Amino acid sequence: MTDTQTLLENRPPSVATLFLERVAATPDAEAYRYPVPAESGPDGWETLTWAQAADRVHAIAAGLMELGVRPEERVALAANTSVDWILADLGVLCAGAATTTVYPSTNAEETAFILADSGSRVLFAEDARQLAKARERRAELPELQHVVVFDPAGAADADGDGWVLSLADLEKRGAAYLEQHPGAVTDAVAALTRDQLATLIYTSGTTGRPKGVRLPHDAWSYMARAIQGVGLLDENDVQYLWLPLAHVFGKVLTAGHITVGHVTAVDGRVDKIIENLPVVRPTYMAAVPRIFEKVYNGVAAKAREGGAAKYKIFLWAAGVAREYAKAAQNSMRLTGVPTVPLGLRTKHAVADKLVYAKLRAAFGGRLRACVSGSAALSPEIGFFFAGAGIHILEGYGLTESSAASFVNPGEAYRTGTVGKALPGLEVRIAEDGEVMLRGPGIMQGYHGLPEKTAEVLEPDGWFHTGDIGELSPDGFLKITDRKKDLIKTSGGKYISPAEVEGQFKAVCPFVSAVLVIGGGRNFCTALLALDEPTLLKWAEEHELGGRPYAEVVVSPEVRTLMEGYVARVNDGLQRWQQIRQFRVLPRDLDVEHGDLTPSLKLKRPVVEREFAPLIEEMYAGAREA
Repeated sequence: MTDTQTLLENRPPSVATLFLERVAATPDAEAYRYPVPAESGPDGWETLTWAQAADRVHAIAAGLMELGVRPEERVALAANTSVDWILADLGVLCAGAATTTVYPSTNAEETAFILADSGSRVLFAEDARQLAKARERRAELPELQHVVVFDPAGAADADGDGWVLSLADLEKRGAAYLEQHPGAVTDAVAALTRDQLATLIYTSGTTGRPKGVRLPHDAWSYMARAIQGVGLLDENDVQYLWLPLAHVFGKVLTAGHITVGHVTAVDGRVDKIIENLPVVRPTYMAAVPRIFEKVYNGVAAKAREGGAAKYKIFLWAAGVAREYAKAAQNSMRLTGVPTVPLGLRTKHAVADKLVYAKLRAAFGGRLRACVSGSAALSPEIGFFFAGAGIHILEGYGLTESSAASFVNPGEAYRTGTVGKALPGLEVRIAEDGEVMLRGPGIMQGYHGLPEKTAEVLEPDGWFHTGDIGELSPDGFLKITDRKKDLIKTSGGKYISPAEVEGQFKAVCPFVSAVLVIGGGRNFCTALLALDEPTLLKWAEEHELGGRPYAEVVVSPEVRTLMEGYVARVNDGLQRWQQIRQFRVLPRDLDVEHGDLTPSLKLKRPVVEREFAPLIEEMYAGAREA
């Protein structure tokens, strides 16, 4: 493998440069696969070679130039993950401008805030729905000169003043511009410098207004080369990309893709993941913990539907998987070889035929590894998948560090840790346990917020992550909690809600979200959100079939069911960590209600405010006593 230090030292100033280098190196190789929805039956899939992708990127970049976009001016993107999103982003970078990302689920008010705060000159909008948000607030956005709509049907310009055009129209204008200025795009890329603004990503935030994180071209070029240096992927891999590209976790994967040169299948429709996996047959995929939790719960629910014997086999196989993974990883850590005792290997072989092989087939049968990020993965979920032959390499990073700061290394990964620092990144643990980072991937600061920047970024470049962690002697990082999320009971005991919540998710296949409460209180309680499909299947087996979800969750039967799981979790906790009271929420938590960020992180303050009466109810008796 190429020397990593050489890769980093010789990195070009921008991902735009890397893109042109990739196109020159492998023009006819397949770059992207993307779905073409069919009116009936399964979707078809089409491909783009690197050369074909470059033709469209050049046209988009030149089209932006023709619209008057200049270097470092912002161009916003409000769309779901798609090949058009990627090509538009590359077009922005190749024009020398900077991409501002907007989650498609963002409401009109916050969309207008991001567009205004960033000073975006052009907006790429997915469809008429995204266009409507900008049109509704157009009077507040004097700097927004044009909206380019991906969907031709959504590009009808009712205003009649040229404010709206389709992506196809932009590319036609770009092609005409290139006929007059054939070197415009290559010249713009050649003029890029490392410290020029490349991306302005607004943190989805669990509280307050989002902050614009300024990431220069060098951050992405560094990330691309560091990912290549780690060696998790090679040019023969097929990556399935569905993560939101408005989030830094999804976007960093596009940089790694360009430098490695493998195939990426792109489809941001989350409801199509299970359907797409056996079609795409990926060798590599990144996801957030909530996806793995849902898969685990789905497998457990399906086993339960098969009867008591089948469910008992699943529970046995799950236990074997965890035991096998822990033994293999401990051996790997101590000796460098993942050896497992013969008796355990025998049980594992039987469980593989009965359970694990079917699970791997559902992922397409070729999956070498998954990377999990954006939030903590329950170790018990991680050990299950590891033992089943699906290696989940947990990683860690923030928007402010260009997403990828740590990742677990290939076969030597350790479940329960986020792996080792990427090459070129410095890390230290502060006296209070906070993880601090310094390196090329760290942001320049928050856009227009020097005081907020100074709170987290030291003059010498050290960035305060806000996360508490432990670093092993050989460099593996374990995140133990968010600095702000540790709670202290009225009895003076510190508790990590994430630790308790993770244990609950590992034992209860019905729960989709858990919120542990106890700060300033004399004991801990929990709000439980249950997965609707899983619960309704269970209801059919327990004489509750046909009842609506809202009725099932308040039934005595569900209360008894959850009491059993709470008792199981409490058995493994210290007395002060134990859940003394709980309430089942009347609905699942989701992005639409504002309970989760678009990257599926729990918005604790939002959920606590909405369900405050339930929380107070759990503590009412304690206050009276």
